Amino acid sequence: MSKDKRVLGKVGMALLLVFFYAPILFMIIFSFNSSKSLTHFTGFSLCWYEAMLKNHGMMESLYVTIIIALLATIISTIIGTITAIGLSKSKKVLRAFVSQVNDFPIMNPEIVTAIGLMLLFITFQIEKGFVTLLLAHIAFCIPYVILSIMPKIKSLDPNLADAAMDLGATPWQALVKVIVPQIMPGIVSGALIAFTMSFDDFVISYFVTGQGVKNLSIMVYTMSKRINPSVNAISTLVVLLITITLTIVNVLPMIRKKTSPSKQNKPWKWAVAGVVVVGLVASLFGLNKSAGSQPYAGQTLHVYNWGEYTGENIISGFEELTGAKVIMDNFDSNEQMYIKVANGDAYDVLVPSDYMIQRMMQEKMLQKLEPETRKECLGELADAIKGLPYDPKNEYSIPYFWGTVGIVYDKTKVSEEDLEKDGWDIFLDQKFKGDIYLYDSERDSFMMALKALGYSMNTTSQDELNDAYNWLIQCVQTMDPEIVTDEIIDNMAQARKALGLIYSGDAAYVMSENENMGFYMPKSGTNLWSDAMVIPKNAKNPKLANEFIRYITSYDAAMDNSSYVGYTSPNKEVMEELGGKGGDYDGINAYTPRAGYDKDEVFQYDEITRKIIADLWSRVKVAASNAQIGRASCRERV
Repeated sequence: MSKDKRVLGKVGMALLLVFFYAPILFMIIFSFNSSKSLTHFTGFSLCWYEAMLKNHGMMESLYVTIIIALLATIISTIIGTITAIGLSKSKKVLRAFVSQVNDFPIMNPEIVTAIGLMLLFITFQIEKGFVTLLLAHIAFCIPYVILSIMPKIKSLDPNLADAAMDLGATPWQALVKVIVPQIMPGIVSGALIAFTMSFDDFVISYFVTGQGVKNLSIMVYTMSKRINPSVNAISTLVVLLITITLTIVNVLPMIRKKTSPSKQNKPWKWAVAGVVVVGLVASLFGLNKSAGSQPYAGQTLHVYNWGEYTGENIISGFEELTGAKVIMDNFDSNEQMYIKVANGDAYDVLVPSDYMIQRMMQEKMLQKLEPETRKECLGELADAIKGLPYDPKNEYSIPYFWGTVGIVYDKTKVSEEDLEKDGWDIFLDQKFKGDIYLYDSERDSFMMALKALGYSMNTTSQDELNDAYNWLIQCVQTMDPEIVTDEIIDNMAQARKALGLIYSGDAAYVMSENENMGFYMPKSGTNLWSDAMVIPKNAKNPKLANEFIRYITSYDAAMDNSSYVGYTSPNKEVMEELGGKGGDYDGINAYTPRAGYDKDEVFQYDEITRKIIADLWSRVKVAASNAQIGRASCRERV
């Protein structure tokens, strides 16, 4: 090989290493960041490691991930090895048939497998949780184990086991001392693949788990409202554990070579491994609090809420107060929540948005609150959040958080005069071409366009919806916007664009991080939104659910919730204290929503209009993608 080729090969290898490991290094560095920013390093700190260790849900998800991966690996490896050896002794037709069946789950899309397993568990009325999660992981790991072992078995001399038995070995001895050692590389390879597949899985896990049992993938995915920087810390910990494991796996064979055969196969090693696994399981699921004298001791409350939408001490505080255990699952969209509940998943408390509450009320999926709960909670609420159109008498819902949608802007680039003059049309101002964010939400994007045109955001007129569609098309084709979701929070905190469409609670965080950021609500009106607590019809513990709703609305819990998450509390006293003089959000107008403005609206649910808007928004995003491709092509030609 020439010198030039060797240099080229080294450069290529270096680039590959940078490509694969730079993101990991970036994550490790930011796990020691002193601020909440995920992109701007402000100083060294161990605060996120401390927060990680204190976060019960995060640590529990880590334990679940490791336990499931270990158990699934052990069980699938044993079953896969036995199956592969059995197939090698089977007839050719049977072997070919089983091989085809084994290959099917590997080639099958994960989402199809996930839905199939979910429907299977629902059909047989198996309560989803740890057991169903483990069974699903075993099911999709076994084919990979078999696939890894079969080539090794095929390479063996078929007469090897017979020869061993002719020399006096029993069938079990022939299996354990002759066949298994010969195929051990395939077994190890299959076990490693199974562990990796289980540890990393999200899609299948998301559809088959429940009862608050979730792995790391699910936990990270459901951080839809606000990414917790502690995820960098726990990811760094996982990388460290994997590195240590790989080091042991690679070093151990070298150590074994230097030891005598009598020291290599000690039964106690397997016993210790078993004790470790059992201990982990026990630490996670066996250390339940003993029933005390509290009114709901021994009972369980199942809550379904948005990810990263709960104060640090909310769950522990309620558990101490009542003696009940709280299991909280998370969702990242109203539609995902609706599907799970509609499919029969039982929760005691849900936290959907306004329009979804209206839909669930229409479909008789909710039960009324206790009169005492309604009376007590309404006494705590700000007037502006009471009696909103989706539930005029608050018979079914009590607000959890509320806010508006507006424009976050960089005061050094955008003047208030421009905002006053243009309103929502500032997103069509060529001065800001390539310097704006749109939010990837069909409802709020069409709200912006409809309000810019002077229409109601709840219009059902096809002509008005088409006008709004054309407005958005003009925006994406002429303004070169970046369509994002929650990354707008950190990006605008770092002033990476001039302006963007944002929820008021997220804008409050941005403004608290960067004094040059402002928040504006156009005079043509905006969306007044509310996420509220409701009790589904199939709730197993409605009495405890009412107790939880009263607790969340109380001053202490509302203060913990709002100060931690950053969204506006419906509790009048908390809202005034945090947004008033000396409060956490003093001088930050985004924290206190505009109230009583007649052009602000609450979303109403209409299934036909929803489908139309969803279709039109898909077309808008296609147009945006085509416009980007066209601009890139033009730049290349230039």
